[in-house]
Amino acid sequence: MAEVARQLTPEEEKQAVRDIAVAAEAQTKVGDTFYLITQRWWQDWLEYVNQTSIVNDGSSSEHQGAVSSSALKKPSCIDNSDLIDEAVSEDSAMGIELHDTLVEGTDYILLPKEVWNKLHTLYGGGPVLARKVINTGLSQTELSVEVYPLRLELHLMPKGDRSSIRISKKETIGELHRKACEIFDLTPKQVSIWDYFSHQKHALMNDMEKTLDDANIQMDQDQILVEVINIKTEGGLSSHQENGSMNNGSLTAATSHSSIATSGGLSASKYSSRNGNSESHFQNLNTDKAYGTSGVSTRGATCGLTGLLNLGNTCFMNSAIQCLVHTPEFARYFREDYHQEINRQNPLGMVGELALAFGDLLRKLWAPGRAPVAPRPFKAKLARFAPQFSGCSQHDSQELLAFLLDGLHEDLNRVKHKPYIKSRDADDRPDEEVADEYWANHIARNDSIIVDVCQGQYKSTLVCPVCNKVSVTFDPFMYLSLPLQSTATRSMTVTVFTCDGSALPAAYTLTVPKHGRCRDLIQALSNACSLQFNEKLLLAEIRGHLIYRFLEDPMILLSTIKEDDHLTAYKIPKVLKKTKFLQLIHRREEQGTGNAQSPVGWKPYGTPLVSPISCDDTITRSDIQQIVHTMLSPMLRTKSTGAMTTSNASVVASNESHTNSSIADPTKGDGSSSKPMLSEKLPLQLVDENNACIDLTVGDDKVVKLSLSSMSILVFVDWSQKLLASYDTNHIENLPEVCKHVHVSKKARNEPLSLYTCLEAFLREEPLVPEDMWYCPQCKERRQASKKLDLWRLPEVLVIHLKRFSYSRSMKHKLDTFVNFPIHDFDLTNYVANKNNTRRQIYELYALTNHYGGMGSGHYTAHIKLLDENRWYNFDDSHISPINEEDVKSAAAYVLFYKRVNNDRSSASNGVYSTINSQNINSNS
Repeated sequence: MAEVARQLTPEEEKQAVRDIAVAAEAQTKVGDTFYLITQRWWQDWLEYVNQTSIVNDGSSSEHQGAVSSSALKKPSCIDNSDLIDEAVSEDSAMGIELHDTLVEGTDYILLPKEVWNKLHTLYGGGPVLARKVINTGLSQTELSVEVYPLRLELHLMPKGDRSSIRISKKETIGELHRKACEIFDLTPKQVSIWDYFSHQKHALMNDMEKTLDDANIQMDQDQILVEVINIKTEGGLSSHQENGSMNNGSLTAATSHSSIATSGGLSASKYSSRNGNSESHFQNLNTDKAYGTSGVSTRGATCGLTGLLNLGNTCFMNSAIQCLVHTPEFARYFREDYHQEINRQNPLGMVGELALAFGDLLRKLWAPGRAPVAPRPFKAKLARFAPQFSGCSQHDSQELLAFLLDGLHEDLNRVKHKPYIKSRDADDRPDEEVADEYWANHIARNDSIIVDVCQGQYKSTLVCPVCNKVSVTFDPFMYLSLPLQSTATRSMTVTVFTCDGSALPAAYTLTVPKHGRCRDLIQALSNACSLQFNEKLLLAEIRGHLIYRFLEDPMILLSTIKEDDHLTAYKIPKVLKKTKFLQLIHRREEQGTGNAQSPVGWKPYGTPLVSPISCDDTITRSDIQQIVHTMLSPMLRTKSTGAMTTSNASVVASNESHTNSSIADPTKGDGSSSKPMLSEKLPLQLVDENNACIDLTVGDDKVVKLSLSSMSILVFVDWSQKLLASYDTNHIENLPEVCKHVHVSKKARNEPLSLYTCLEAFLREEPLVPEDMWYCPQCKERRQASKKLDLWRLPEVLVIHLKRFSYSRSMKHKLDTFVNFPIHDFDLTNYVANKNNTRRQIYELYALTNHYGGMGSGHYTAHIKLLDENRWYNFDDSHISPINEEDVKSAAAYVLFYKRVNNDRSSASNGVYSTINSQNINSNS
C-alpha cells in the first residue's frame, strides 16, 4: 500500500494531503496531537507538489505537468534535525530538546496528526516531535498547541539532588507529585512539594487537582522544591507547616513571588472560527511563500515578558527596545523571514547588521522559556554604527529611538537603487494632488517596514514677511516632538508709547503663558491697545533710564524677563525701509547735597522715547527738533485743561478681554503739519559717531550725518526747571515693573497639561528662528518667514516625543510637567488637514517610556500593554511587574506609542505592512 502511495503524482499527493488536513482541522479539540516539521523541508515539498501549476503561460495541462514533474526532484525523507538542540538533548534526561528560539512559520510549521502520518508514510524520517492541543486565553476557550511544555528544575531537600523534567502546564499538581516520587524513588507520603522562588518557599503545592497553569508555575524557574517530610517531628508540626502557609488546603502565594517570569512556549497564530468561516492554509497549497500555520494558536499568555539586563546605564536603550519589540507589526515582521528584505548595498544603511542584530534580539525577547536577556551583541553593533551611544554613559532614550528607526529603515529599504526625483512647486495646485505626488516621490526612494508602520506626512506652509510669497511642501515624519507649553500663566505690565504724538503713554497688564515667548506678549498687547493694521510694536527692556535691549526676536522666552524688569512698547509704522530709530534720552540736573546745593551734572531719568527716521531723507537739525516736539506734545501743559494726571493716562487691560484701552488726548499736537512753526527750541544734543555731543539749538539747516554702523540715533533732552513748567513729565517718570506682585494660583501651577494642548502648540503658526531663516525664491533673499505645520497623513503607529529636555549654552533643564495623555480614544480626526479623508483617526496607547530623575542621573523604564492579555506591565530593565492602567500616567512619561484603532480592517493606511494573513496559501485549482 505504501508502494502505491509513493507512485502518486505531485498533484495527487497535494490533493490527498489537503483533503486530510481540511477534515482534521475541522475537528480539532483539546488533547489532539500536532507534529512539528521543519519549514525547510515543508517548503521543498510545497514546491514539488505545486510545480504542475508553474507553466510559462500561467495555465496547466497534464502534458505540461508531466514535463515539469521531472524538473523538481521529490524531497528526501523528513529531517527535523535543525529543530533539535543537540547540545542540550545529549546531556538531558528529558529526551529531545528543541532550540528555544524557534518561530512558527519561519523555523517550523505544525501539522495535524493525520497529515503528519500521511507525509511520514510517504517519506519517512524524523525525529518525531509531537505536541498536544490545550486550552488557553483568559476564558480558557482558545485552542493552542503547547510547543514548549514547562521545563522545571526539581530540587530534592535535604539531600540536594536535582532533576529537570518537561511537563504540560495543563497537568495537575498531583501528576507533578507522582513524577517527582518516581524520579527520586520516594513514596507519596514522604514528599511535600513547594513553589520555590528566590531561595524561598512561597507556597505549599498540596491541591492535587489544581493545574500547574492555575498554580501560576512558570517556565525555567528553579522553583520546585521536593522536600522529604520528617514524619517523626516532635511538637506536632511538620516541616512544611513551620516554613510555609496553608489556607484550607489551597495554594497561598507569597507577595514577593513574581508571576511573570518568562515562560510561554507558544507561537503566534490564533485558532478562531467566526460563523464557521475559518479558512485553513491547507485548503490552498500553491505558493512561493507558505508559512504553514496550523490554525491553532501556539502562543502562551506570558510570551513577551522577557526583561533586558542592564549592562551599565543602558536603561535608556532597554526602555526604547521594549517599546519597539512590543509594537505588533515589528514583532510579527522580525519573527518571520525578513532576511530577504535586507539591503546590504544601501550606503546610508549599516550593511544590514543593525537589522540582523535587532531581529535576533527581538526573537530572543519573544522566545519561550528564557531568563532576562543580556543585549551585548546588539549594544556592540549599536556602538559600532553610532559611537555616541558607546561606553556606559547615560543617553537620551528618544535620541536612540530616532537613530534606531532610521537605521532599521535604511537596512531594510526595499529600494535598492534610489531614483533622483526633483520636487515640483505646488503652483496653486490642489493640496491633495501635491501631497500625493510628494508621498509617491518619497515611497519611490524609501520603502520599508518602518515607513509602512511609523511614517506619516505633514503639510508645511511658509509665508515670506516681505513679499507674502507662500510655499507649500509635504514632508514625511517618523515621530512628533511636542513642546510642553504649560497652562500656567503670569501677569506682565508693559507701557505703550506712540511716536507721532497721538496719545499719552498707557500701561497695560496682560495675562500670558508663563512659559510663552515674546510673540505671545506682543499678540496680547496688540489686542489690548487696539493696534492698527498699519502699525506694529517694538518691544524694549529699560534699565537705568536707558534702552537696555530691543526684544525683536519673537522666539525669546518670557521666562528670561524678570518680575522687576521694566518693559516698553513703541507703536511704529509697519512698512519701514532703511530706517533708523531716534532714541530720546531724558536728563535732568541733579543737585548736590549739603549747604552748597550746587548742581553736579545732568543725569538720565524717566523713560526713553523712540521714533523712526528714514535713511533716504535728508535730516536737518530742525527736523530733529520737530520730531522731538511731536513726541513730547501729549505732555504739553495747557491753560484750558491744566496738568493731566497720570491716573488719566494709565490703563490696565487684559489680553482676554481685548478691551479698547486707547485714550483720546485733547492736548495732542497737530501731527498733520509737516513742519509747523516751533514756539521755542528744545535743549537737544545729538551724540555723533565719535560720541561727541552736537547742540541742535543752533544751525537749523545743517544736515545731520547719520551713523552707518548703528541703527540708533541718540538725542539727549535736558529738562530745566523752566522747561518742566511747560511739560508734565510724570507720564515718563513712573514706569511700572513687569509684575510688582507675583500671583500665580496654586491651581494654575498644578493644572495638568493636555496632550491636545501640546499638539496645538506644535501646529501653531510661528516665525522661524533667525538661525533657520528661509530663502524666499521671489525676494531672492533669506527671510524670517512664518511657518505653519498641519498633519496630513497619519501612520499606523504614531510615536509622540514630549520635549522634556531643553539645552542651552549655559544650562540643561528638564521639565517635570504632568501631561494628561489619553490611553484610549486619542482622537486626531480634527487635526488632520486633509478633509478628503473621511476616516476617523482614533488611536490607543500601547507603550511608553518614562524618565525619572534629573538631567544626568535619571532612570528609564517602559510601560507596555500586552494586547493579547489586555494588561499593562512595567518593564524596568530585567524586572517586570504588572501595573494597573490608572498608574500608567505620570509626570515621567517621555515617549508615547499609539496604535491606530482600525474599525475597517479592509482599509490600509500608507501601504501598511499587511501580511497578517499572508500565511494562507493561494490556489489555482
